[in-house]
Amino acid sequence: MNYSYYPGCSLNGTALDYDRSVRQVCARLAIELVELPDWNCCGASSAHMTDHEVAVRLPLRNLLLAAELGHDLLVPCAACFQRLKATDRAVRADPAYWDAESYAPSFTIVHISSLLAAERSCRLIGEQLRIRLDGLPVACYYGCLSLRHPKVTGAQDYEQPRNLETIVETLGARPVDWSHRTECCSGSLTMARPDIAEALVGDIVAAARRAGARALVTDCPMCQANVESRQTSGAEPLPVFYATELIVAALSGSYPARQRRLHLVPAQALSSVVDQAAVRQEETV
Repeated sequence: MNYSYYPGCSLNGTALDYDRSVRQVCARLAIELVELPDWNCCGASSAHMTDHEVAVRLPLRNLLLAAELGHDLLVPCAACFQRLKATDRAVRADPAYWDAESYAPSFTIVHISSLLAAERSCRLIGEQLRIRLDGLPVACYYGCLSLRHPKVTGAQDYEQPRNLETIVETLGARPVDWSHRTECCSGSLTMARPDIAEALVGDIVAAARRAGARALVTDCPMCQANVESRQTSGAEPLPVFYATELIVAALSGSYPARQRRLHLVPAQALSSVVDQAAVRQEETV
């Protein structure tokens, strides 16, 4: 199974660990990733707020590269996914304006959680589990970019998504029932208006804590960085793990120290569950 792969800027910078875990998981599931050659920034961080023309033409170049490869396009970053989907919709609606009269690719733009929550992926993950993450209550956090606007993203269940819960349950962890799964964390304002980011993140983390979660699980690098960095309450902060990070730990049976060090919030919630599972496994041998 081949996919074209668009990592985007985050996965080449602040979220290198996300990129690494995505590639590891796909390799274990026999999914071959073909990284787009000479891809460019899609402008998700700022272009769409400043210049509509640039906001479409930047991702359009990547879509044209993907069209040449011909595979479905896998996108781990929620912000990149949203911009690529928005551009695909805009160009198909008026290809002449965008100088793309021949633009009619047959590929699908796929967000990582949709791929990993599919029946085939869950079956393969379940077959390869070395340890189960039993006893780890997590709050599955989607944010907004991979779901909204549904006319752009194509999300059918944008109010009650289940992909992350499906992945977490496959690993043996327990998704809690909570209220802020699709709330915006204001990741795009985190530098310009940290006061807003701290307030929204505070609400999200407080809701997760009330539901009994020991960590959040996400599929968005913007959310991961913003929610971990903007927790300012006096309570013990909650770590934010990538779903792919949990999969790698469950499939390999370990949680490397170098991965723990990449978190701004101590990742004890996951490392202790992995260590306990490894001990139980040794005792049963």
